[in-house]
Parts: sequence; C-alpha cells; structure tokens
Amino acid sequence: MPTPPAVEVVDLVKRYGLTAAVDGLTLQVAAGTITAVLGPNGAGKTTTVETCEGYRRPDSGTVRVLGMDPWTDARALRPRVGVMLQQGGVYPGVKAEEMLRHVASLHAHPLDVPALVERLGLGAAGRTTYRRLSGGQQQRLSLAMAVVGRPELVFLDEPTAGLDPQARRATWELVEALRHDGVTVVLTTHFMDEAERLADEVVVVDHGRVIAVGTPGELTAAGAGGSLRFDGPPGLDVAGLAAALPAASRVDEVAPGRYVVHGDVDTHLLADLTRWCADREVMPEGLTVGRRSLEDVFLDLTGSDLRA
Repeated sequence: MPTPPAVEVVDLVKRYGLTAAVDGLTLQVAAGTITAVLGPNGAGKTTTVETCEGYRRPDSGTVRVLGMDPWTDARALRPRVGVMLQQGGVYPGVKAEEMLRHVASLHAHPLDVPALVERLGLGAAGRTTYRRLSGGQQQRLSLAMAVVGRPELVFLDEPTAGLDPQARRATWELVEALRHDGVTVVLTTHFMDEAERLADEVVVVDHGRVIAVGTPGELTAAGAGGSLRFDGPPGLDVAGLAAALPAASRVDEVAPGRYVVHGDVDTHLLADLTRWCADREVMPEGLTVGRRSLEDVFLDLTGSDLRA
C-alpha cells in the first residue's frame, strides 16, 4: 500500500482583504523527502507554509499534514512537527543552551542536546543570552529548537540565511541526516544552490499557484538546449547581442555584469558571441558552457524583475 503524503494541499485559497495571497494552490510532499518551496517575494509560499504549520486558517481548500488538519488538530500535531521560525519564539533574556534544553524537555525522546549544540557550532554561545547572539547564532539556535524533539516533519524557513560557509555546510549536513533518518523536510530558501543540493523535489510558486514541480535535474533539463555564461560591463545591449546570434537564442543579464545566453550552444554561437564582443571592445570574462542552473529556471519561470 502506498505511503500517504506527509503534506497534501488541494485548491488552497487564502485572502487578505481583496488580495488572494494563495489562489487555488495544490501540492504534495512525499514522506521522507526534502522538498524546497521556491518563489519570489509575494508569491504566496510563506502563507502556504504557515497554513501547513497551523498558523493561518485557509479560506477554502483542504490542507492535511501527517493526515490531520493543522488548524483543528494543532494540539495533536505539535509534538510531531518541528517549525523553524526566522524570528521570535525565543525569550530574549534566556541563555541559548537553557532554551534548547527547555524545548527538549517538552518531548518524550529528544535528541542529545550537547551533541546537537556541538554539531551546529553553538558550544561557545550556549551561555549567552539570545539577545546577545549574532544573527547567525540565533539562526542556528532556531534550527536546533526545530529538530531537537525528533519530529516526523520539519518546516525550515530560510535555514542558512546569514550563516558563514562553515555553518551553512553544517546545516546542510544536518538536513541531509534528517532525511536519512526518515524525517520529512519542507524548506523555503532564496538560495538556488541550496535547493539544488538538498531537495528531492522543487516546487516553484508564483502569484499564489504552483507553476512548476520536479526534481532539480528534471527542471534544469526541461527544454534546455544549453547555456553559455560570461561576465562583462553592466548594461550591455542584450537585445542587440541576441539578434547577432543564431535564431532562437536569448540573452539575459541575470545580475549586473553577469550574462547568460540560452540556445543551441555550439561553435557558431560562440564565434558570433566573441565577434560581437570584439566589435565593441568588450572582453567576455569567465566564459563557460553548461546546462541551465536552477537559478536560470527560476528566473525563466518568475521573471527577473525585483518585487517588493
């Protein structure tokens, strides 16, 4: 008999006044997997996740978490679900390790607190009050509080925001260890390399709906003829460059001075690109050829314009 999904959302609608933050969204999260929910600001991903966590009541549609309604069955779900919050949930004057031990004491079979503290590099911060922790230390403490109770399902909101490379890698390893132990992980992140590294499945949300679902490999392979990347002066005439390349090529400035050419990448396209640059005395630096990244796919789906 198939294992039921850990999270199932069907036709979810959540409105704030006349604005539909979530507009008929449907998704499933398979048990024992890591699912990354991606979306630009205002896409509806945070509202969706907060509804799954039981913090918001849907206007319509159904939400089931571990087979239960997270709003009406919140008391039964609380011991089984871990939630990492970006801010809040910690008394400002409490010491970090004291807070973690308190949370651990609320669960029947918590993780070993000293081992978790060591794994996340919080040993030196254990006797420091929460308000005096750095942003990265507060982030790691929030992660530790979410997982110390051995949850069956954990929601992680931007788990590596503000972390240095070493702490980021330690967090990734902890998340992968959770999956190895059979824990279902739902994470939101703005780091595409994080989603590409960790996620079994990626769900892209925009305008309150799911617009793409698949493994990172499936999403980056779909419709990709290849890509070519290079750096140059910001503000190049990308439309003019595209016109100088073989038909159906597209050029995007994905960040100031960072360019991606999409199309059938071959020697002819490379020659046309370098000729166009030479005519304008532009040196294409760091020129590389490869498949699309998850960031490329995300920008293709949601656009590159900044949103408030």
